[in-house]
Amino acid sequence: MTLFSIKQASEWASEHYKKTITTSNISYLVQYGRIKKIGNNSETKVIKEDLIKYYKSKTIEQNWKKQLGDDLNWELSFDQFRESETTKHVHRLHPYKGKFIPQLVKYFLDDHTDKFKKEVFFKKGDTILDPFCGSGTLLVQANELGMNAIGIDVSEFNKLISNVKVQKHEIYKISNEINKIDDSLSNFIENSKHINFEKELIDELNKFNSTNFPSPSFRYNVRNKEINEWEFGLTKEKEFEETFNKLVNKYKLTLRKNNPVNFMDKWYLLPILSEIDLVHKHIEKVKDKDTREVLEIILSRTIRSCRATTHSDLATLKKPINSTYYCHKHYKICKPLFSIQSWWKRYSKDTIKRLNEFDYLRTNSYQICLTGDSRIINLIDALKKNNSIFSKQIETKKINGIFSSPPYVGLIDYHEQHAYAYELFGYDRKDKLEIGPLFKGKGKEAKESYVKGISEVLVNCKKYLVDDYDVFLVANDKFGLYEKIADNAGMKIVNQYKRPVLNRTEKNKTAYSEIIFHMKEK
Repeated sequence: MTLFSIKQASEWASEHYKKTITTSNISYLVQYGRIKKIGNNSETKVIKEDLIKYYKSKTIEQNWKKQLGDDLNWELSFDQFRESETTKHVHRLHPYKGKFIPQLVKYFLDDHTDKFKKEVFFKKGDTILDPFCGSGTLLVQANELGMNAIGIDVSEFNKLISNVKVQKHEIYKISNEINKIDDSLSNFIENSKHINFEKELIDELNKFNSTNFPSPSFRYNVRNKEINEWEFGLTKEKEFEETFNKLVNKYKLTLRKNNPVNFMDKWYLLPILSEIDLVHKHIEKVKDKDTREVLEIILSRTIRSCRATTHSDLATLKKPINSTYYCHKHYKICKPLFSIQSWWKRYSKDTIKRLNEFDYLRTNSYQICLTGDSRIINLIDALKKNNSIFSKQIETKKINGIFSSPPYVGLIDYHEQHAYAYELFGYDRKDKLEIGPLFKGKGKEAKESYVKGISEVLVNCKKYLVDDYDVFLVANDKFGLYEKIADNAGMKIVNQYKRPVLNRTEKNKTAYSEIIFHMKEK
């Protein structure tokens, strides 16, 4: 057995695998139990054989091409970009399932992204349409590139997210209201029972976890199957539950509403609901519409992170939790949240930062998301209500093309993912107008309905496009529906780009690809 210091491991691995592997990389592997830690923190050693075992696997690209085919366009994986770049500035203003990364949009829209790219489809000053606007990625990127963009979405909340991202804001007004809410929330919490309860609970958890789930040795033992994680974890979960219940009784807390009838009552503990109500009432009183909408986005993002669920199930809710639990994500006993304050402060600060960052990049171009059904919306009439000058421009010059990611068959219920926001802010839900929602499944009838719906969208949108338009649709066409969709819309598929989708969800790391279909008039 050969032992390396962190620095020696970095140097050896970099030389052996012909790529830069930093001391931080090695420390990460130790911290998260990928390789075993030998010695104490001041003299940490790692085993050479553990490094070899970890790095033995082939590169991601080789593995993915083996599974998905050599026609995979790895250039479109954008694996050279860090997460901070794929979620830059306002793109991460609010979580949203099923959105594409901005680099993908930029690749096809920007006429100078890649000097080796032979084809140029759009140029500065053009107008692009996204009939499935989602959270507004296309609108934001069009703004950066000096292009006009119109989004359409059936969801009122999606419209809110998209327009808040691209609108120009008076940041000082937003900051002033945030400060007022901070003060009110702090005063409210200081007079509540749960603040001392949570402090005592955290102290008890820290003692219990340090004894029963020492890090990183517990993670390492789990990964090497020396401990049955769930058997041990659930045993300790029940053991700590007695301490939790004693504290609840000590502070005479009521954590749940009996027989919850709506989403908020089901997925939020009462201390959280009381704070949400406080902040929401303040926001409702804000007279400036723009400021109020930004604050709604911050509150929505905050309460999404405060749902009474496990850390592992935040993206896909499974079962509400009322107590402490064994957490597979953190390898220890975790607790539900009893206050929104930390998340509210974090997201308030982050929102201001992201809005300021985008202000430095924005161009003098026009973007808007409209609420409506893309199958039947009269785009000119809808635009007239918001910008009569731009609507006349569209009538005369028309739209140059489409770049969009339509919903996939039976994958996501788009309204349901933000159910808390619809309920809290009173937005109308139009679930029945969604195309290809999860609740309709993936059967024959659902597929036929999907083909009909996407085709109708393209037919309606064609009325507003120039004659020599370019349409780019991002889809995972595992059911082979897009040839028929194109044909129904009077279009032809002129090219397909098969791109690997890396880290598409919190949990799923399996090889997965999607197609960018390039369509033109027949």
